[in-house]
Amino acid sequence: MIFEAHPSPFPIYKCRNTAQASVQALNLIFEVFEMIHQPDIYVASLDLIRLEDLINTLWNKHSPVRLSLEDELERAKIIDSFQLPDDIVSMNSTVELWVTKSDFPVYMTLVYPYGMKKDGSTLSILSPIGTALLGIKQGEEFYWPGRDGRNIKARLENILYQPERERHYNR
Repeated sequence: MIFEAHPSPFPIYKCRNTAQASVQALNLIFEVFEMIHQPDIYVASLDLIRLEDLINTLWNKHSPVRLSLEDELERAKIIDSFQLPDDIVSMNSTVELWVTKSDFPVYMTLVYPYGMKKDGSTLSILSPIGTALLGIKQGEEFYWPGRDGRNIKARLENILYQPERERHYNR
């Protein structure tokens, strides 16, 4: 055996030869890299103002939701709302997603909490997937933490509606 059992959050592989062990180790490295690699994100300047106002209304300054959104906004590249490219998810964008291990696309609109609808067509910016989706470029894969703690992977296939593309700035 190349790898022995030991306490680790990663799977342990039992291999018969060095080549097989090398391939499995490389696959594991790529898996871990994909989970921690975050694509660049771009946020419209008007969205930034509105999201900062939203953050300031959250009473718990240490909540994971608030901290996650603050972290995303901190790493975001801010672009003038009038110059935002058409292939970037902004607030109130309607998107088509392919979630890993799903047989069909998911269509959702990214909204502020007060814009949530009961029909399941909306996604709050304060949800883990909502925060992860903000600022993603069409065609990119992204991750968010699932309820069981494992990362869930999705691909942004299409942006069906983006307010900036339609010049809808007062939303």
